[in-house]
Amino acid sequence: MSKFYFALIIALFSITAMAKSIVVLGDSISAGYGLEAGKGWVTLLQQKFNLKSKPYTVFNESISGDTTAGGLARIDRALSLHKPEIILLELGANDGLRGLSPKLMKSNLAEMIKRSQQSGAKVLLLSMRIPPNYGKRYVDMFYQVYPQLAEEMDIPYVPFILEEVALAKGMMQKDGLHPNADAQPIIADKIWQYLQPILEL
Repeated sequence: MSKFYFALIIALFSITAMAKSIVVLGDSISAGYGLEAGKGWVTLLQQKFNLKSKPYTVFNESISGDTTAGGLARIDRALSLHKPEIILLELGANDGLRGLSPKLMKSNLAEMIKRSQQSGAKVLLLSMRIPPNYGKRYVDMFYQVYPQLAEEMDIPYVPFILEEVALAKGMMQKDGLHPNADAQPIIADKIWQYLQPILEL
């Protein structure tokens, strides 16, 4: 074997050894519902890593319509398959839209966080809100699950990830629930802001 090919193999091995994985476990907001392939915020997040030459690969394990119960049923496979350094957990909106119990939602999220931490992964919790027509009491109970979990389980969380786009003109799809392509860079930038400190730990 020539010295060149030997050096190439060593270099490739080193890059592979350095590579770290990030898993996004979410619903339609992360799955890119209604968007062209490659236009969602998860893809844009990977592009940020590429531009900054950071050795991270982002795996998108998001399914449109998924609930926290669905995420809990899937997380063990995602952890085993990708062995992530970091989990971005973006679930709960469909629990709220279906009027499910915030207490059960919190329990499901807490178990996913626990399993992620036990696997050695850091967790960044991405919070969502639901429309006000569900009633102030329920809407508040729903949203408070995220900061409560962040405090109780000592993890960082991103405040409502659609805050800057949900009510902004021209940023949402016709259904009023899903951000359009123009909104995706804004979402990616917001999540990147909270993700960077974790990368530096």
